[in-house]
Amino acid sequence: MNMHKIQKVEAMPDFMLSVVFDNGTEKIVDFKPYLQFPVFQPLKDGVNFRAVCNRGYYIEWPAYEIDLSGDTLWMEGKTVDYQDVPNK
Repeated sequence: MNMHKIQKVEAMPDFMLSVVFDNGTEKIVDFKPYLQFPVFQPLKDGVNFRAVCNRGYYIEWPAYEIDLSGDTLWMEGKTVDYQDVPNK
C-alpha cells in the first residue's frame, strides 16, 4: 500500500482541516474528536491549531511536537465533491 502524501493542508474554522493529497483528492477532516486527548490539548487554542505545517507524509504542529500521518488524515477525512458545491 502506498502512503498518502499531502500536497497542501489548511486549518479551517471549527477545528476542521482541508487536506489536498498528491493525487488531487481533497478531504475535510473534523479535528474536534482529537481535542479530547491530552496530547492534543494545546490545539484547543485556535491560534495554535492554525499553526499546522505540511511535512509531506504527515502534518505537524512543531511547537508542541504533535503530528498526524497522511494515512490517518486520508482515512478520517471526507472527500470533497465539487459537483455538490455551487460556483466551484
